[in-house]
Amino acid sequence: MKTALLLSGGMDSLSIAWWKRPDIAITIDYGQLAAEAELRASKAICAVLDIDHHILRVDCRALGSGDMAGGKADPNAPASDWWPYRNQLLATLAAMKAISLGVSHLWLGTVKSDGSHRDGTQEFVDALDRLLNLQEGGMRVEAPAIELSTAELVRLARVPLDQLAWAHSCHKANVACAQCRGCNKYFEVLEELQRDMA
Repeated sequence: MKTALLLSGGMDSLSIAWWKRPDIAITIDYGQLAAEAELRASKAICAVLDIDHHILRVDCRALGSGDMAGGKADPNAPASDWWPYRNQLLATLAAMKAISLGVSHLWLGTVKSDGSHRDGTQEFVDALDRLLNLQEGGMRVEAPAIELSTAELVRLARVPLDQLAWAHSCHKANVACAQCRGCNKYFEVLEELQRDMA
């Protein structure tokens, strides 16, 4: 079984990289405002873990909305950081690259709190798995941490806090804005982990 991880450079996918040690990691610059910081974080963790890292650049900025694209949220958005069909898009692009590298299993960095979006649910992951498995190559899609909170995932993966600090979770910029949902989650998780150590 050859595995690939869709690695955003955020806390969740970085922790899965540490925990599962995939054969390959794929990071995508799809036109999001924080792309360069996400790429830096992804490169750093892959270098430490000796994971074969691939970068895709596909400019979808014109299709985005909300915080990640630097525009107004779409009227259908459940939150200001919603980018229409983003997870479906990213998983498809990652699978397109992964299949050419002989990958049979693609891992997504979805965690329990992502269930606030339909594309962060087990139902969505199962549907995506069926869709890709139906096609040539029989790719399987899994979200190994979907039942875990981010703090639970970090603890399970035993990610050193100094390396967790490399994660970039900001939705709005390459330097953390400390105001978006991604930044808020990052600081909340760090605070919870630091309480554990006290």
